Amino acid sequence: MAGRTITRAQLGEAVYQEVGLSRNESAELLESVLGQITEALAREETVKISSFGSFTVRHKGQRVGRNPKTGEEVPILPRKVLVFRPSQVLKKRINERA
Repeated sequence: MAGRTITRAQLGEAVYQEVGLSRNESAELLESVLGQITEALAREETVKISSFGSFTVRHKGQRVGRNPKTGEEVPILPRKVLVFRPSQVLKKRINERA
């Protein structure tokens, strides 16, 4: 792994440079988009972004896990997990850079 992380500030700066809005407007636009995605996922809706991928919420049922140190069985409670499936376009672009 390269170890690089892109922050919200960097994304906002990229929007500023590409779109030509002010820095504040770019940051507000980014926050609005991320807020809409977050709210849709909280409502358990699928979010599909063309040529990027889709985010879905998946339900995982209760199961029995095991403490690796003691071997004791421990119940793992049901929960929701966020799943990202990249698009074929994104997979192709990533593999071209390998």
